[in-house]
Amino acid sequence: MSRFAKILAAPLAALAVGLAAGCAAPATDAADTVVVVPAADAALQAAIAGEWRSEANKARDAWRHPYESLAFFGVKPGMTVLEIAPGGGWWTEILAPYAKATGGRYMATAADLSNPELSEAAKTSRANFAARWASRPDIFGTVELVNFGAKTTTLGAPNSVDFVMTARNVHNFMAQGTTDAIFAQFYTVLKPGGVLAVKEHRANPGPQDPKAESGYVTEAFVIEAAQRAGFHLAARSEINANPRDTKDHPFGVWTLPPVKQTAPRGQPANTAFDRTKYDAIGESDRMTLRFVKPS
Repeated sequence: MSRFAKILAAPLAALAVGLAAGCAAPATDAADTVVVVPAADAALQAAIAGEWRSEANKARDAWRHPYESLAFFGVKPGMTVLEIAPGGGWWTEILAPYAKATGGRYMATAADLSNPELSEAAKTSRANFAARWASRPDIFGTVELVNFGAKTTTLGAPNSVDFVMTARNVHNFMAQGTTDAIFAQFYTVLKPGGVLAVKEHRANPGPQDPKAESGYVTEAFVIEAAQRAGFHLAARSEINANPRDTKDHPFGVWTLPPVKQTAPRGQPANTAFDRTKYDAIGESDRMTLRFVKPS
């Protein structure tokens, strides 16, 4: 199957999984159900192919599936998008140009400047992140930064955002004990009908470590947290599944690429650590969940 065929097939597969998970569907026999495959989004494809993206970032597309994931989540031209904890800006390189090209708006959370206890290092990191995108407004447009941290109580005006995406962050919320508070903030800032897109390292079903020290989280935990906030699970997808991930690594999920940790956190790297089997696994097995704020 060509990559383009896979791109068009992804929404179909995602819909099938979503219906199996209990999403609302027309009251018709399966044979009578008409599935409309969305047209290819040329602007999104162009953002993913952009020359401003490094080859190292593009190499990770094989694990992160940016087009297929965003098509499944339902990102559309002209949306107001809020990305949570963008880190180095891997998704920013795609979503900011996409928003600019389609008349949308891209926002990302950053260190909370309203916190009087914020460290100078955090302030510097935020400033550097802002400067990176401001240097190319022709590509990235205006990247708006939103205060976000342990003391943050709001992510913006209620009902003001179309799409919130959080990628591999839920385990951090759990470690901080802020999961419910943050999901409530997602719910408040989203418009009715708005989408909460969640990607996370996926634990096997079973008891969940409340602090997620391994970095892995069960789908059940995420779904329950979102539902407590008021969200409806619209669909789930296996786009980012990795069946090779055994999830029993010595340094948690960070043993795997791209972090490739070789020693306990805080200790020097162990150059004698044999990475062979972990590099062969690749990046983690990930859940891909789409939630909707009820209209």
